[in-house]
Amino acid sequence: GYSIVFDTGGGEGSLDRLLPSINTSLSPRKRTTSQCKSEPPLLRTSKRTIYTAGRPPWYNEHGTQSKEAFVIGPYIKALRGGKITIIINHHHVSILVSLYPQGFVEVLTAEQQLLAANNDYNFDHPDAFDFSLLVHTLRKLKQGKSVKIPVYDFTTHGRQKEWKTVYGASVIIFEGIMSFADKELLKLLDMKIFVDTDSDIRLVRRLRRDITERGRDIDGVIKQYNKFVKPAFEQYIEPTMRLADIVVPRGGGNMVAIDLIVQHVHSQLEERELSVRAALASAHQAQPLPQTLSVVESTPQVRGMHTIIRNKETSRDEFIFYSKRLMRLLIERALSFLPSQVHIVQTPQGEDYEGRTFHGKGITGVSILRAGETMEPALRAVCKDVRIGKILIQTNQDTGEPELHYLRLPKDISEDHVILMDCTVSTGAAAMMAIRVLLDHDVQEDKILLVSLLMAEMGVHSVAYAFPQVKIITTAVDKKVNDLFHIIPGIGNFGDRYFGTDAPPDWSDDDMDEPSC
Repeated sequence: GYSIVFDTGGGEGSLDRLLPSINTSLSPRKRTTSQCKSEPPLLRTSKRTIYTAGRPPWYNEHGTQSKEAFVIGPYIKALRGGKITIIINHHHVSILVSLYPQGFVEVLTAEQQLLAANNDYNFDHPDAFDFSLLVHTLRKLKQGKSVKIPVYDFTTHGRQKEWKTVYGASVIIFEGIMSFADKELLKLLDMKIFVDTDSDIRLVRRLRRDITERGRDIDGVIKQYNKFVKPAFEQYIEPTMRLADIVVPRGGGNMVAIDLIVQHVHSQLEERELSVRAALASAHQAQPLPQTLSVVESTPQVRGMHTIIRNKETSRDEFIFYSKRLMRLLIERALSFLPSQVHIVQTPQGEDYEGRTFHGKGITGVSILRAGETMEPALRAVCKDVRIGKILIQTNQDTGEPELHYLRLPKDISEDHVILMDCTVSTGAAAMMAIRVLLDHDVQEDKILLVSLLMAEMGVHSVAYAFPQVKIITTAVDKKVNDLFHIIPGIGNFGDRYFGTDAPPDWSDDDMDEPSC
């Protein structure tokens, strides 16, 4: 199995890194909402703590965000480090993203860059920050959207060309001493903390940071501190103490105050716990199939291929061969729903031919790992130079809920038509999470096509009810799902039959590989 990596100390709230999960054994699923007693999903290094569990549902059965992310700010370094791990240790579903104000420093003019090079530019004045961009970014992140954050280089005093993508949080930690200086930013903070630290300690920290991390000399740092930093603190920061919900004297050494903060954050995380899969299993019973569903015509050929791949005695080679044939038909059917326009070409005989051509920005395929990945060759065979993204979703064995573990999407996917590939869909839990991810990355709902070899009626209804503009294309729809979320009569565990691996005893037809516990 694999686990998503969230950097809770260094601001790398990214979904682009994979690590092997810590424990590879499988245990029976325990359907309980109680807190897990096993070891917390953490990897610790000398500089940071990495949270390696997946992200649970942040939306309800309607597909909408149930509650905005909880924003803490400013969360100063004095409170960082071990206390974040305490929150995670006590609550496995906590997902945290750190947001730093350094990237939102205003772009300097040539004259201002010269001043900055001589330590004569005031980076500690509110005017030095692009608060409009910061507020826009934090608001989107709070709403569960993917955001791009500028990266500022304090050595060259300019923004780097590549911006960092941040996505996925129940709790957002905003670390910026100027966070109380802007009224709109202040409104976005759910928990406002003022850490009252001794001025000598503040100076020592700045010396250590600017010399080791930013390549400054000691004289320049002290000059800047006396000329800009200390006066700015006294004029703009210290007076805002009255706006704080919590004032923490003595900084990180005040364990009583820190424990109260952790307790409050913990309660906010509990409020954000959701049970989506159970809600899907009990909803939309006896409803007619939606108009957004398209089933490939059940010709004798299609029926014959289903007979072969559904047969438990079918060899792996034959299962793969006939699955690929069905996938090709399925992808061709899906492409017929893409927008097109009239296009006239001239034939070799010199005559005009009125045809059709794709009318859109681009086409991107996104596979839900691992079984969805088997559909990529069929898409590549008919869509030249198609871009491919991947999403890994696993079932949490303690809660039975889907969790997002890995995400890699092409740049500028928001303008593309997206073909989302998921080989089997039972309750629709994994498909719904994948669609929610695409929407959070600004893909338009009516530009998403969900393709699956086999779906249960329950899964069709779940997706169509939550996302009525998503087109659903499949080769067959089975009526039932049993208590283990297996499609009946079904096809078995597609991934294990295709790759020749053994299925865990409690596998689900939703394409979610079982994680190690």
